[in-house]
Amino acid sequence: MNDLVLDSEILSHILDNKEISRQDAIEIYKKSIDNPRELFFTAQKLRGRFKKNSVTFSKKAFFNIVNLCKDTCSYCTYKSEPGEQKLSLMSKQQVSELLQLAKKYRCTEALFVTGEQPEQRYQEAREWLKKNGFKSTAEYLIHASELALESGLFPHTNAGNLSFEEMKELKKTNVSMGLMLENVSERLTQRGMPHYLAASKRPKARLEVLENSGRLRIPMTTGILVGIGETMYEIIDSIFAIKQLHQKYGNIQEIILQNFQPKEDTLMKNEPSADEKYFKTVVALTRIIMPDMNIQIPPNLSPKSYQSFLSVGINDWGGISPLTPDFVNPEFSWPKINDVDKNSKEAGFELKCRFPAYPEFFSFISKELRDKMTAIENDEGLVKEEYWK
Repeated sequence: MNDLVLDSEILSHILDNKEISRQDAIEIYKKSIDNPRELFFTAQKLRGRFKKNSVTFSKKAFFNIVNLCKDTCSYCTYKSEPGEQKLSLMSKQQVSELLQLAKKYRCTEALFVTGEQPEQRYQEAREWLKKNGFKSTAEYLIHASELALESGLFPHTNAGNLSFEEMKELKKTNVSMGLMLENVSERLTQRGMPHYLAASKRPKARLEVLENSGRLRIPMTTGILVGIGETMYEIIDSIFAIKQLHQKYGNIQEIILQNFQPKEDTLMKNEPSADEKYFKTVVALTRIIMPDMNIQIPPNLSPKSYQSFLSVGINDWGGISPLTPDFVNPEFSWPKINDVDKNSKEAGFELKCRFPAYPEFFSFISKELRDKMTAIENDEGLVKEEYWK
């Protein structure tokens, strides 16, 4: 592949550091349908230019704070209803106990995840908050983030469509935050489509939250779901929407590309998994549209082939936990970090552990939070190897 000579003028221009338009991306996709070799080669070259020979991850503990959710997505098993066995309503004591355990495992990230504004729909959520001494889920998350910092972990909150004021308060304790854009397609919100019963997934609502994160200068993780019934044109539009936000505010720290996997007890249980060639094409297109962006795929969702995605543009594995399951995809266990290290090395890359925020976004973080990070930080702005290994 390294000896490949590009026939495509557009792809050659990309390697000459020229930006591409939406129409250029569409043309590249059309030409790559039968043979994506040139596209993959270009993505590989750009990945090497901007990200060198390392691949990062964040060593995390997943705090499933509350999985009641006012929305319903056709592919989701994270959401629980009252009375179900998987219902999670973490008490302050449970949060503290898991933080202590995470510290023993030398996790650096406390990932706080909730359903979408559960107190708006469920009396159970309101009673749970009252019992713990809070008026809202966001208020609880601020408290949990403070506990995490006291324990030596660094919070990253993903709690759906938070308000500007809620995000402003969480910025004081969170080194980064996350919200999946998922897709900018209004079509996917229509009757019979995955986001029909999920008001928070309306593109306008999601983009407003991401816009607010930019105004607040929060290092932000976002991304798209691949294989939920979208077209490649809708994928391209979604990547460009993220790019435009980043060009405006400079705070999008990474893009997660998450491949759909069907789950039992969902409306989409009989839909096929995202095709791997299609998924790799999405990864490569994302790299050429945003050459210097941090791009990740979850390794547990491609357990047999994740390392092969290093050759089409990714440079990060996201959060991997040695302690807690992936509550969003519980049927897909995290790979062992030692195995990820081994597989990355065999593919020619060095595995490094990062904080929930990437070094190039540290200027967005308060001095108080930065001071806490320095105890386990190396000269690259990553986590000291002797701490995480």
